[in-house]
Amino acid sequence: MTRIECRDLGARAGGAILLDDVSLVFEAPALIGILGPNGAGKSTLLRCLAGYRRPDRGEVRWAGRPLSSWTAAERGAACGYCPQQFEPAWDYSVAEIVALGHDRSPAGTPTVDRTLQEYGVEALSKRRWSQLSGGERARTMLAATLATKPPLVLADEPGAALDMHHRLALLQRLKIYSGSALVILVMHDLDLALRFCDRLVLLDHGKVAADKTPAAMIDEPGFAAAFRLRLQTEPRRADFDWVIGIG
Repeated sequence: MTRIECRDLGARAGGAILLDDVSLVFEAPALIGILGPNGAGKSTLLRCLAGYRRPDRGEVRWAGRPLSSWTAAERGAACGYCPQQFEPAWDYSVAEIVALGHDRSPAGTPTVDRTLQEYGVEALSKRRWSQLSGGERARTMLAATLATKPPLVLADEPGAALDMHHRLALLQRLKIYSGSALVILVMHDLDLALRFCDRLVLLDHGKVAADKTPAAMIDEPGFAAAFRLRLQTEPRRADFDWVIGIG
């Protein structure tokens, strides 16, 4: 999975327009951040890209092929999808949730035990979903999503429930992972998006307001306008985030 295209995507809910003629191309390897205020259409776009929501207009293509022609099994093998909210049908243990991620494994992928160890959740393996904190759930979902090393990863605010230490660790891991994959994240942390992403897509009122590198996005007038804020920024030093002042 090296390329995703969406062409003239439109989506509505009742009388509300969620996406309005969104056309984008994403190619691996890259870590791409989808930014925008609440209600901008970020999660809707991600669900359309993943095949979990059929757009009302336009189409999504994976590797040049209409996503509608991919079977569920093909999509599961090619893409790891991490939703903003996840509630399993049963009160599974951490090991069982990671094992569910392994169900789409091709031959030669790591074992469940190896995945638990690799993502630092082996100590939680017997804990039930209902017994986990928000941060522990987020780490478990990341392990399940990346268990089979999919070439495409789509994640909706994967670090939202994590403290800053674990949030940084997650972005660092995804940055390394994106060296050989296409990773697309819905993000609200502007400083982390500017630091880690190779490209940023800004949505506002369902439209693409800007599509630029982080260095170019920070000077984009629509960046501050989309969030209805006045921003003052200072370039980051090596290994440090941008400083964003909000007025």
